[in-house]
Amino acid sequence: MAVVRKVLIIGGGFSGMAAAIQMRKAGIDVDLVEIDPNWRPEGAGITVNGPTLRALETIGVFDEFARRGFTSSGVDLFTPTGQKIGEIPTPKVAGSDVPGGGGIMRPELGRILADATRGSDVSVRVGCTYTAIEQTGDQVTVAFTDGTTDTYDLVVAADGVHSKTRERFFPEVKPPQYIGQGVWRTVLPRPAEIVRPRMWLGGTVKVGVNPVSQTHLYMFITEARPEKTNLDPATFPDLVTSMLKSFPDPIVQSLIPHVFAAEAAIDYRPLANLLVPAPWNRGRVILIGDTVAATTPHLASGAGIGIESGIILAEELAKAATLQDAFDGFHARRWERCRMVIENSERLCRIEMENGDKAEHARIMRESVMALTQPI
Repeated sequence: MAVVRKVLIIGGGFSGMAAAIQMRKAGIDVDLVEIDPNWRPEGAGITVNGPTLRALETIGVFDEFARRGFTSSGVDLFTPTGQKIGEIPTPKVAGSDVPGGGGIMRPELGRILADATRGSDVSVRVGCTYTAIEQTGDQVTVAFTDGTTDTYDLVVAADGVHSKTRERFFPEVKPPQYIGQGVWRTVLPRPAEIVRPRMWLGGTVKVGVNPVSQTHLYMFITEARPEKTNLDPATFPDLVTSMLKSFPDPIVQSLIPHVFAAEAAIDYRPLANLLVPAPWNRGRVILIGDTVAATTPHLASGAGIGIESGIILAEELAKAATLQDAFDGFHARRWERCRMVIENSERLCRIEMENGDKAEHARIMRESVMALTQPI
């Protein structure tokens, strides 16, 4: 039997849903509250790596991802003019035969996981969150915004990078700080020749594309932007176009007219990261996912490490003799992996911003990819 019988999960993002699904497999009763009444992940496309596909396979949703998204292996690298300069291999991950990576619309992945969460008999309340958490002995009493109160053996906070739970239980932790680079994302029709991720390297600006379905791809552009500024969405198409014009490859140029279409849904995010020192629990309240380990997208692992953390927490709760043993096992399996992803992603980011050593960039990418293929 698991060391807990009843768990509350705060937040219906990827990590929270992964934890809920796997805890139900272990026979744990799970309540999940999600503040968004529409339970709708924001964003355009999302790139995932092989280890993340392995995690989705563990949960039981890989086949649905493959049906509704796009999977492939390897990443092609090009100069701005379209000359191929190399490729990044995506080796097989340990313990699975999933492809090396893939892409999907972020809301689509959210729907896949939400359907699996409800299908796991998790009690889900949307448009609801908590107002108070009080720990007494071996129970946690939680008051909710719908006026109800309940008690739990464990509370899992997966309420995102701007977590109010982290603010309460880890007041010493500073909010994520802007790193000096922004990322643009947009959804465009997929040219037939784009069958796996492709990146064009051009100084302090990098353009990449990844198929997210049989008909569409999502494009991402990272650019150095020293100051965190508020940009007018009305200017987004022109700003994206001005960056793309410095990449004369005909494939890149062919995408420009589509940037102005409504379905392009251009999104801009200033990048930041966060790594909270372990342990990630305060008593019977534990934080997972972006609440404690939020990364920039340079290793395509942000969603992946959060989903993995949900899986590992459920596994440790199912096999440990005591709750403290479960916490210790969880931290032993998660800390170093999350630290590596966040710190290596930040280093890649800074090399790109500074137009730095390409050999160092390639080495960090290679070492990180190999480390992530190992068992979790």
